[in-house]
Amino acid sequence: MHNTFSRTPYSYRDDPDVPAFPDDKAVIIFDGVCVMCSAWARFVLRHDKAGRYRLLPAQTDLGTALYRHYGLDPVHHETNVLIEDGRAHVRSTGSIRMFQGLGMPWSLVGVLRFIPETWRDSAYEFIARNRYGWFGRSDTCFMPSDEDKARFLL
Repeated sequence: MHNTFSRTPYSYRDDPDVPAFPDDKAVIIFDGVCVMCSAWARFVLRHDKAGRYRLLPAQTDLGTALYRHYGLDPVHHETNVLIEDGRAHVRSTGSIRMFQGLGMPWSLVGVLRFIPETWRDSAYEFIARNRYGWFGRSDTCFMPSDEDKARFLL
């Protein structure tokens, strides 16, 4: 599977199973019960000074609908999803693009694009498969503080 879906940009707008949502900013869908993924969401909140991203736990109705729309498993969240300019990016490419959107110094992660995608994705998938064992799993979904609620799609 490629890291960017070939669907028409904003195809989810025409999918009756995907609730309407504000898509004027890039959206990061993350596994809200994964401790590592929730730490990533907090990292984005801290370092996204321009407010470029909105965050969405995969366990929400909208997160589940978007996973299904893109043919991803809506129960076993094997990848974060970046929806940017109406296109979905997953695995290593999605992660690299997320870092690039945070600006300097995080955008330097973009040099990883020069590593072959199959190698990057093998490393990504290894981490994804082991993340619960290494970092843990929460009993409840990560939710934003009152201060950060405007940065989330819930």
